[in-house]
Amino acid sequence: MADRRAPLHPGNLSPAPGSRRRGRYLGRGRSSGHGKTSGRGIKGQFSRTGSDRRPGFVGGDLPFILRVPKRGFVSPFKIAYRVVNLSELEAGFAAGAEVTPRALVEGGVLSTDKPAVKILGDGVLTKLLHVSAHAFSGPARKKIEAAGGTCTVLAGN
Repeated sequence: MADRRAPLHPGNLSPAPGSRRRGRYLGRGRSSGHGKTSGRGIKGQFSRTGSDRRPGFVGGDLPFILRVPKRGFVSPFKIAYRVVNLSELEAGFAAGAEVTPRALVEGGVLSTDKPAVKILGDGVLTKLLHVSAHAFSGPARKKIEAAGGTCTVLAGN
């Protein structure tokens, strides 16, 4: 039997039947159950317009974010490399091939070449390859050049 539901795209999306309740009608007289103070009580901070607590507010206690010890540092300049091992280059490219970040994506070795690509030395390389990447580990560079290939460092990230 054919599926009668409409295909999913943003114009067809809607909540499941019965999953949404309509909002309360406030300030519509005493008989509505939400008249006069409209469910806010009589007096106090939260009966007033614009009352709110900032995120992390815990009354008179010391806030959680101030109770937790602060340690460490994360460098804003760190580059998160996409790593590729020599074993993947051996399996994915023919001898004499030009290996670039774009070729790695097109060959299915990487899903994306962002932010940068680094070649690591895990595995054995027996083919001559011309490899261009943003960074190379020491063993990777030695193994590529020992197989007769070249290593080109790309600028930028």
